[in-house]
Amino acid sequence: MKKLLETICGVLAGVALFGIMALTFFDVGGRKLLSQSITGSLELTELFMVVVIFAALPLVSLRGEHVVFDSLDAYLPHGVRLVQRALVHLLCGISLMGLGVLMWQTGGNFLESGETTAQLKILKAPFIYGMSLLCVVTGLVHLAFTIRPAQGMEESEGGTL
Repeated sequence: MKKLLETICGVLAGVALFGIMALTFFDVGGRKLLSQSITGSLELTELFMVVVIFAALPLVSLRGEHVVFDSLDAYLPHGVRLVQRALVHLLCGISLMGLGVLMWQTGGNFLESGETTAQLKILKAPFIYGMSLLCVVTGLVHLAFTIRPAQGMEESEGGTL
């Protein structure tokens, strides 16, 4: 399951990042060489950035690569750090899943009203739904670390134990 998640999210983020790179290359090239930019390039870049950020979020959580405040960890007993990490993962998991539900509702509202981007008229709802699903997946990753906190205790997540 972990490998599938890494593959799907990695491909999504990679393709979107490549899209940003190619779009920027052709947009700047068109402006400099032909005095013509790509219509809606800013909108497309924004949508690609949404995909990059939300597709990378489960991967960052899975690998424990979030920014961590660990100045007090050296002073806390091992058991307290285990409980602390479990509680943090539980709070993050619940928060992200709640955010996913709210985003899903927003996606439904956007779909119902036909909300689109300003220039290219691209429907926003599919992107909101994707953000919602990826938030829920990230929440599940954190909840899994709540159940098995030792898996979430990487060296990158607060030092060695």
